[in-house]
Amino acid sequence: MISTKGRYSIRILLDLAEHRNGSYIPMKDVAARQNISLKYIERLMPALKAAGLVDSVHGIGGGYRLTREPDQYTLWEILRLAEGDLAPVACLQSGAAPCARAADCRTLSVWDGYYKLSRDYFSGITLADLMREPRTSDYVI
Repeated sequence: MISTKGRYSIRILLDLAEHRNGSYIPMKDVAARQNISLKYIERLMPALKAAGLVDSVHGIGGGYRLTREPDQYTLWEILRLAEGDLAPVACLQSGAAPCARAADCRTLSVWDGYYKLSRDYFSGITLADLMREPRTSDYVI
C-alpha cells in the first residue's frame, strides 16, 4: 500500500510543477492549496531535496522549486524515494540476500511479474502527464 508519504510527495511536486514560474514557492502556499499540514510537508521536503528533486532557498522570497522539467519526474522515482523499496516480497528487494527457496518457489514469478507491472506502470507516468489530466472533484492521490 502506498502511504501518505508517497501520495503527498507526488501532490507536493505536482503543485510545484503547476505553479512554477522560475521563483521559489513557499511551502505554506502548497500546504494551503493541497490541504496538507505544513509540519508534515516540512518532514517530507528534506528527502526530496537530498535526492535532487527540488531546490530551496531560506528567508524572504524563499521556498522550493523543481530542479527539472515536470516531464522528467516519474511517479516511480517519487514513490521509491518516499516509500523506499516497493518490492511486494522481501526476496525481490534491492540488496536482498539470495533466497534459499528461490529455485523451488512456485510464487516467485507471480511476485516478480507484479513488481514489474507496478514499476513499468508508475515509470510511465510523469508529473507532466498528471498536469494534463482533467481535474475532477473526487480524484485524489
